[in-house]
Amino acid sequence: MIKIVTDSTCDLPPGWISRYGLTVVPINIQFGLETFYEGQTIDPAAFYQRIKAEGALPTTSQPAVGEFSQVYQRLADNGSEILSIHLTSKLSGTWQSATLAARQVQGQVKVYVVDSLTSSVGLGLMVREAALLAEAGLDAAEIVARLEARRPEIHVFIMLKDLRYARMSGRVGRLRELLASLLHVKPIISVDEGALIPVERARSQQKGFARMVELAAERVGQSPVHLGATHAQAPREAATLLALARSQLNCQETFMAELALSLAVHFGPGTVGFATYPAEE
Repeated sequence: MIKIVTDSTCDLPPGWISRYGLTVVPINIQFGLETFYEGQTIDPAAFYQRIKAEGALPTTSQPAVGEFSQVYQRLADNGSEILSIHLTSKLSGTWQSATLAARQVQGQVKVYVVDSLTSSVGLGLMVREAALLAEAGLDAAEIVARLEARRPEIHVFIMLKDLRYARMSGRVGRLRELLASLLHVKPIISVDEGALIPVERARSQQKGFARMVELAAERVGQSPVHLGATHAQAPREAATLLALARSQLNCQETFMAELALSLAVHFGPGTVGFATYPAEE
């Protein structure tokens, strides 16, 4: 049997974690000396309210190596192999923690660690495919090979409402280069080989949504795709974006999920985006 582990940046609709038998290891969110576990001990309302009250962003950190080791050993009690799929190593040390943990339990537990080179709904779509392939009877090595082949075909587009959070955040890399020139526009960001890359700028939400879908169409054409939309406290806007994507792309299955807090801390409320994932012909 194959057990699938991911981290809390994996954005999926409510109920899908249990539906696919996933184990989620939480990212740590620290407000001063107080640590919360994403998805377990802090909810979005409390998270955003605390930022507003304190006027400062929390920090985030990857799960400890020991936490992954314990999860792997617990899940392997019945002889299961572990497939551990995580957000891009270009933005977090989570993949590295999982890799070190896999080495610690080597000889006791067979663990395959995959760097998704994406996150949020892109990671969610990859994790979902892994679960479906496991249900179909593929072994762990075959699933890893399939995921790694799919990885360059995952396309992610994110639009920020404004740059307040990005300005405060120290984890957005090249986005900081744009702060001076983009204070009054909405940046559109893509993910290239696991890194955040600013690709466009929009003067309005409507134009930004249209351009995001146009950019996706340039990448995937009319090839069938699965699509996940995500948002930070902006479900109405995300629904609008999802409807537009459905009207112009060859979408097979679609869903919408709230953006992980550990990612939203760098982008801010009002952020919306989507990821496409290749579907079988």
